[in-house]
Amino acid sequence: MGLPTRRIAHLDMDAFYASVDLLRYPELRGQAVVIGGRRSQQPVTGADGTRRFARLRDYVGRGVITTSTYEARALGVFSGMGTMKAAKLAPDAFLLPVDFDAYRHYSRLFKAAVADIAPEIEDRGIDEIYIDLSHLAEDSPTLARKIKEAVREKTGLSCSIGISPNKLLSKICSDLDKPDGITILTMEDIPGRIWPLSVNKINGIGPKAAAKLATLGIETIGQLADIEPAVVQDHFGLSYAQWLLLAARGIDERPVTSRCEPKSVSRETTFEKDLHPRHDRNALSGIFSELCLRVAADLKQKGYRGRTIGIKLRYDDFRTVTRDSSLPMATDDPVVIRRAAGECLRRVPLARKLRLLGVRVSGLDAVGNAGPVDIGAQAELPL
Repeated sequence: MGLPTRRIAHLDMDAFYASVDLLRYPELRGQAVVIGGRRSQQPVTGADGTRRFARLRDYVGRGVITTSTYEARALGVFSGMGTMKAAKLAPDAFLLPVDFDAYRHYSRLFKAAVADIAPEIEDRGIDEIYIDLSHLAEDSPTLARKIKEAVREKTGLSCSIGISPNKLLSKICSDLDKPDGITILTMEDIPGRIWPLSVNKINGIGPKAAAKLATLGIETIGQLADIEPAVVQDHFGLSYAQWLLLAARGIDERPVTSRCEPKSVSRETTFEKDLHPRHDRNALSGIFSELCLRVAADLKQKGYRGRTIGIKLRYDDFRTVTRDSSLPMATDDPVVIRRAAGECLRRVPLARKLRLLGVRVSGLDAVGNAGPVDIGAQAELPL
């Protein structure tokens, strides 16, 4: 008997943070809602029991959008966008503060619901997982429906699922029919369903790389799959060019690693346009703080603390630099992470524009083994 055909699912919760908050504030369903406000912007309940919510137009500061409902996205408001910019696009959108305790609670609930059906899970953060369905007897549509129903029953939330022979394709598929969708793909479906898509649908091709491919006349995944390898290598280098061509053909051999201990936790973002450390300091500072918050939330959700804090920068010429710093004790505190990452930033040149910024925590200990950290006074940071 041969090995079972690989069936890998990618489950992505629909507008997760916003959806969790809408469970608490159902009167905002169907409205443009943005998550990313301060604690002081909590809804106020009047004497008659009705709630009054903050609006984006009233926001003043340099915060960054954590997420938004699909109604707000239709107005051009997306995660990682500066809150002041978002206020110009959707001034009447409702603004809610982040509540990571609630998000972690619902994250644990949806993952436990999936594990009861398909236990081989790779945790990819607070709102997404890969699932290996290869050894299960039921067909893919049945499993997808069962998983979605279990998640909704345990959490009241919807999710979108993509199922294919590998992680790369499933990640693309889970985004094709959002929200509340199921997309199932075979390798034979790639020419008709994947190749017509824009290259930026591939996780790992950001706006800058997509723009560079466009100068070569490559805008779709199919065009990338057909190009001569030497052309891509001349513009992107050997390693990235090889990955690009394999990804365009839907080739990805990475396993679902459900049982290995994480070596690090990281978050990074590729900007819609290159940002200058001096001229765009406020926007970069907000993004940097948000990355540290998200890394800290992921650490707490996974039950780890880390001793080594690192940063990753990619300049507008595609050069990438990293720096890290070790702490005397492990931490999952976003303030500590922000401070240490800021010290790392002091050790890199900040004269060129940036296209990517990332924060990484490694040297992980399970929470039971990690001691407290004395953070001291918070230093002024370069971003």
